[in-house]
Amino acid sequence: MDLVPALEEPLKKVLGPPTAKVMAEHLGLHTVGDLLHHYPRRYEERGQLTHLADLPMDEHVTVVAMVADARLHTFASSKAPRGKGQRLEVTITDGSGRLQLVFFGNGVHKPHKELLPGTRAMFAGKVSVFNRRLQLAHPAYELLRGDSEETVETWAGALIPIYPATAKLESWKIGKAIQTVLPSAQEAVDPVPAALREGRGLVPLPEALLKIHRPHTKADIEDARSRLKWDEAFVLQVALARRRHADAQLPAVARKPKPDGLLTAFDDRLPFTLTQGQQKVSKEIFDDLATEHPMHRLLQGEVGSGKTMVALRAMLAVVDAGGQAAMLAPTEVLAQQHHRSIVEMMGELAEGGMLGGAEQATKVVVLTGSMGAAARRQALLDLVTGEAGIVIGTHALIEDKVQFHDLGLVVVDEQHRFGVEQRDALRGKGKQPPHLLVMTATPIPRTVAMTVFGDLETSVLDQLPAGRSPIASHVVPAADKPHFLARAWERVREEVGNGHQAYVVCPRIGDEEDDPKKAGKKKSPEDEAEKRPPLAVLEVADQLAKGPLQGLKVEVLHGRMHPDDKDAVMRRFAAGETDVLVATTVIEVGVNVPNATAMVIMDADRFGVSQLHQLRGRVGRGSAPGLCLLVTEMPEASPARQRLNSVASTLDGFELSRIDLEQRREGDVLGQAQSGARTSLRMLAVIEDEEIIAEAREEAATLVAADPELEHLPGLRTALDALLDEEREQYLEKG
Repeated sequence: MDLVPALEEPLKKVLGPPTAKVMAEHLGLHTVGDLLHHYPRRYEERGQLTHLADLPMDEHVTVVAMVADARLHTFASSKAPRGKGQRLEVTITDGSGRLQLVFFGNGVHKPHKELLPGTRAMFAGKVSVFNRRLQLAHPAYELLRGDSEETVETWAGALIPIYPATAKLESWKIGKAIQTVLPSAQEAVDPVPAALREGRGLVPLPEALLKIHRPHTKADIEDARSRLKWDEAFVLQVALARRRHADAQLPAVARKPKPDGLLTAFDDRLPFTLTQGQQKVSKEIFDDLATEHPMHRLLQGEVGSGKTMVALRAMLAVVDAGGQAAMLAPTEVLAQQHHRSIVEMMGELAEGGMLGGAEQATKVVVLTGSMGAAARRQALLDLVTGEAGIVIGTHALIEDKVQFHDLGLVVVDEQHRFGVEQRDALRGKGKQPPHLLVMTATPIPRTVAMTVFGDLETSVLDQLPAGRSPIASHVVPAADKPHFLARAWERVREEVGNGHQAYVVCPRIGDEEDDPKKAGKKKSPEDEAEKRPPLAVLEVADQLAKGPLQGLKVEVLHGRMHPDDKDAVMRRFAAGETDVLVATTVIEVGVNVPNATAMVIMDADRFGVSQLHQLRGRVGRGSAPGLCLLVTEMPEASPARQRLNSVASTLDGFELSRIDLEQRREGDVLGQAQSGARTSLRMLAVIEDEEIIAEAREEAATLVAADPELEHLPGLRTALDALLDEEREQYLEKG
């Protein structure tokens, strides 16, 4: 985080090329400073043993434990047919649980000599299951003898730091590397102004770095953590506060709707009244649009809470005020669909310049990459002349050829699918910066909104419109109870029998080339079940059409189909000509078919919590109740099953997004693992540290208001530059 010569020293020079290469490739650590900010995940106490009962499956772990017993077995195998194969089984214990270690072949000799009952050591490896028991195969280990000079020095103090490690570099090797560079911590420049640091009782940064890596007491760890958490929250909030400050200086055209223009005509023809939430959020948006600085607003709303309606009214208000509005959608399927539903909602108001169009009408055009040349030329012409007040499109909107008469508002749908450059390019098409409304159906807890979208004002739609039906969700354990899966297909047939339609979602398409390298290896049956590839659309559709759903009209939809074919499939499904649509997650966002009431998600454990919630939102959009079945082969006690149970147990997206964040690593919160740049959150847990983030936000706002350029705070400027190398600052700007 600190651009200081000693901390900028490349690890190659300090640790030697081989170690530095592994650190760069597997842990993303390149300089001494990076390594000092690679904090321990937890600490083991010499006198205490790890809880072996709570080890996570399939994760690389480091445990401190004692050898309970060790046995050498011989067996016959293809490589050693005469019973000369050797297998060493070592049981280690932490006083409460036990864990099996196995070593094979020539690898048994050294551990057989060293791992005698009563020996204490650190063991590192990947947790797997064999014969229903947890085991580590061929773990690396480091004996804790406490006699030789080096061991005493390295494991001095009662607390042993356990670092996030990889199979290529065990925790204790990282620990030794950190010991080598620790003296440089003295040169870390402190980003937090001294008065603020003393006022909050925080230790100086060099001291925090020493205490996090070599604590003598638990109090040391607490001091260091409080300090390092505060740094992360504060530097991030200063970056966002500067962004808000800069945005507030930009000019924009105020857009106020005409008293009886397009918006009034639209509201008059609505067959229903807006929910209170929609009215409140619309007012917030209209107030923003009426100011001479660009609006930057995030609109979050549950799946189906009527965000599109709110966005459409904002677009109409801007058209009323003489501007144009553009809506950016992540996929062609979605752009076409938004276009259809907006034209339907507007009726003759969308027929500007056409016979039968109302007098206040405007033109609504769609622009996607796969349009024919003539249609595209016409759409571009309508935009540049101002004939079209509203355009809906994909990335195609961003191309240089696209020019607007007067772009006043950009609405970005499903914001997490868009890169920064794309939004910037679109914003650059206005004569002055247009207003920006970002919509997301992924509920975002308040702290994350403060962290990730700290430069956007937030509006939340949390009521569902009247007439929406509840969705019942159930987990279908296909491996434990195969008859449940058979029953799931019967339920789909029943829904179709009642005149409804269903989705079946799979993680994969199924026409990928098989990797010849993988094909050659024989796998054990245990491996097969664990590692079989995720179910694929093409195979599943085929099996269903020939088997449990024989006689129903089954079609497939996935991302590699030609856009025209995708659109045709969606149209047939929307028109009710198809009974069951077997699809990948292309249907996750915004697909709206009120007659679809059932969804079966295959290999549901391969999807994230918020993704499952998004998918489920595609059913129950009409008056009939929705049904969502989550099919999995994961065993009952696995974390994957617990995750699915939590999705089945609540429809509250905010609750689920909290669960999701607690289960994922924090680093992923800020989008694509920080757009490839180093993740800034190593210590801060976005959910738990809500107070720290809120306080840091206030302090940052005060500080930036007083000194926007940070002229009097060189240390903070340095830390910001390190956190936000140019690319990253851009990325942060747009979430």
